[in-house]
Amino acid sequence: MWNQWRTDAYEGMLAEVITYKAGRGDLINAYFTRPLGSGPYPGIVLVHHLPGWDEFYRETARRFTSHGYIVLCPNLYYRFGHGTPEEVAARVRGAGGVPDDWVVADCEAALHFLRSLPYCNGKVGIIGTCSGGRHAFLVACRVKGFNAAVDCWGGRVVMAPNELTPQQPVAPIDYTQDLSCPLLGLFGNDDQAPSPAQVDQHEEALKRYGKTYEFYRYDGAGHGFWYYDRPAYRPQQAMDAWQKTFAFFRKYLW
Repeated sequence: MWNQWRTDAYEGMLAEVITYKAGRGDLINAYFTRPLGSGPYPGIVLVHHLPGWDEFYRETARRFTSHGYIVLCPNLYYRFGHGTPEEVAARVRGAGGVPDDWVVADCEAALHFLRSLPYCNGKVGIIGTCSGGRHAFLVACRVKGFNAAVDCWGGRVVMAPNELTPQQPVAPIDYTQDLSCPLLGLFGNDDQAPSPAQVDQHEEALKRYGKTYEFYRYDGAGHGFWYYDRPAYRPQQAMDAWQKTFAFFRKYLW
């Protein structure tokens, strides 16, 4: 939990950019952080948002590692070339987004990478925000082996038929029956992507298929209320959501 370490406890971490064998056998880069120690520690696949594989996700990876997690944050836009996060994200938007199949394959490979580490306890969660929240849910439905998933305000989980594209050919909600681990959902009631009505649809599907889940909805918060570098930031709601995330992962990954 937040701010609950002992003042006499040792803490250290390794943080670096590595490459790993991702989907289709491609070598892609990823931001990797781990506690210094023999462990064993649980793992987290951290799925970045459409603004890109950016500094916020590096800081988020280190925050999880300071709480005892091994984290792999794949560069899901690797195949679009290199540049600043903004430059690469612009190319991704121009191409209609990264294909869902690529994301699923890269995250499944990340799961296997983390589990192969000698200091991993064998349990791995997945979390993402915005488009990464959508992807985290999608991956948890299509890939077996995750122990917990967190969807932070993932838009386009619910999609109308006219919103489907070659990159996103199936709405993630249509995979709900295949969700194979507990799910935590964090949403702002002022958001429109997803809207409160879409969150209701998502929750009804989870209930219909008897899934284990927790959904929390925050008044006074919209899309991206964790992003402290943007006007959308809501510190009170963000810190409550962080506490719920730590508690959820503690319950299912330790």
